[in-house]
Amino acid sequence: MTCDPRVLRRPLLVGLIPAVWTVVLGLWGLSRQNSVWRDEAATWQVARRSTGDIVRMLEHVDVVHSLYYLCMHGLFAGFGPSTTVLRLPSVLAVAAAAACVALIGHRLTGAYVGLGAGLALGLLPAVQFYLQEGRPYALVAAGSAASTLLLVNALRGRARKRTWAAYACAVLVCGWLNWLALLILPAHLITLLWSRAPRGVRVRWAVAAGAATAGVLPLALFSLDQSGQVSWVPPLTWHMMIGPAILLAIGGLGGLLGRRTGTGTAPGTGMGTAERTEVAGQTDRTGRADRTDLADPPDLANRAGRPGSAGTVEPPGPVTGSPSVAAVGLPLLAVPQLGLIALSLVKPLFVDRYILFSLLGLALLIGALIGRAVDEVARRSRPAARCVLPVLVAVALVALLPQSLAKRSPASRVDDVLAAAERTRQLKHDGDGVLFIPAARRDTWLVTPDAFTGTRDIALAETPEESGTLKGVEASPARVRAAMLAQRRILLVTDATGVARPTRGRRDRTKAEVLATHFTLVSDERIRGRRVAVYERLTPAGGG
Repeated sequence: MTCDPRVLRRPLLVGLIPAVWTVVLGLWGLSRQNSVWRDEAATWQVARRSTGDIVRMLEHVDVVHSLYYLCMHGLFAGFGPSTTVLRLPSVLAVAAAAACVALIGHRLTGAYVGLGAGLALGLLPAVQFYLQEGRPYALVAAGSAASTLLLVNALRGRARKRTWAAYACAVLVCGWLNWLALLILPAHLITLLWSRAPRGVRVRWAVAAGAATAGVLPLALFSLDQSGQVSWVPPLTWHMMIGPAILLAIGGLGGLLGRRTGTGTAPGTGMGTAERTEVAGQTDRTGRADRTDLADPPDLANRAGRPGSAGTVEPPGPVTGSPSVAAVGLPLLAVPQLGLIALSLVKPLFVDRYILFSLLGLALLIGALIGRAVDEVARRSRPAARCVLPVLVAVALVALLPQSLAKRSPASRVDDVLAAAERTRQLKHDGDGVLFIPAARRDTWLVTPDAFTGTRDIALAETPEESGTLKGVEASPARVRAAMLAQRRILLVTDATGVARPTRGRRDRTKAEVLATHFTLVSDERIRGRRVAVYERLTPAGGG
């Protein structure tokens, strides 16, 4: 397998190949053995509600994911709930991001850099994790990649009013999927300054960025009232800095070594040393070059005043403000990481998935390293240079195979809602009472209510739909105690040892106390991070 020279001259293929590659990676083991974990369960159960119920819930919780929930509601309504419908949007989103990254690399330096970056994105372990996740983070990455591609086009002198309008819309949508995506704006600002963009470009960017920020600001401000939802995020520690430090070190190395990738790049052609070598070889064999594929875009050629004669390529000089791969990739990688760290000093927020889009920058810098390797080999052997990219991808695929398999197994997540629900279906008796500790484990019932047919949630006072919450509202401890003592059998769904946190709240302590005092444990099973236990009454139901 080698890189066909014809691919190097067709930007469409440079973007399409990584997209198809990423879709294949995403479809591989997509159902994760028919498992759904707690975060995805939130998406699943909210998406099944009516639009009115979703809007009512967003007033109290998860408003930061409002756009994503409404989109998933539409998909579930149209295609029905399933693990495929839950995760396929993320697969397609990362595929779109890979295509954008490939086109960015191609336009900045050359096809080998673009292909390398696009193919590398889908192989990154963190990306493989969220590639198959029913949450909005992959969609944010896609929007971030699209906005970065539009910015690169603008810096290369190809901006129109619609380009900046599309840029503002892309950032706006990203912000409505997760307002922390606005951290991409300071990254883009650094790219503009690093590239010495003309004043007109900087002014237009500021207008577009300001419009997008203004559109996201109401969501961000409203979500501050729901900040208790991220109270589980631990305070920043030095140990948490190891991951970002490694990423920044790899990115810095890519930026340093990739600086001279395609140093002989013909301006405006998007071809580095290796690509031009391929084209030269084609010209030697055929006696001509394909003008359609190699000539500069008409607007650039005319602006340069060098239309070029038929059968020749006379590219213009570099476009003012045209950035390097490092100028795009390094800020895209570093700024979101450092920005989230800075925010976490004020309020703990450092969770890597919130800035998954920063890995677009890492992929670009890896692409630059690959381009450098191809250029070095091309100076010695043109045929060997064609094999560099396929060989590197194959080696990476094999090296990462254990990680890839692990991320496609149910054990890769904290728990499995569907497995717990299925075991409940097998253990239940008609008339059984059901308890959830903590109340958030009620997602087992909310995702698969048919598994609980014939049972009664004895602690529930208001359903999630009635209360506009994710987990519903439970009765007072006294009423929960009375309801428990009226049951002969109780099914308990809770977290398995190692996953469970200390019991918090008077209500949950009451549940545990009554079970320990008045019931005997007759069955206790741990299933993929959850525990399903059956308790029977020691004394006749209704007794003290």
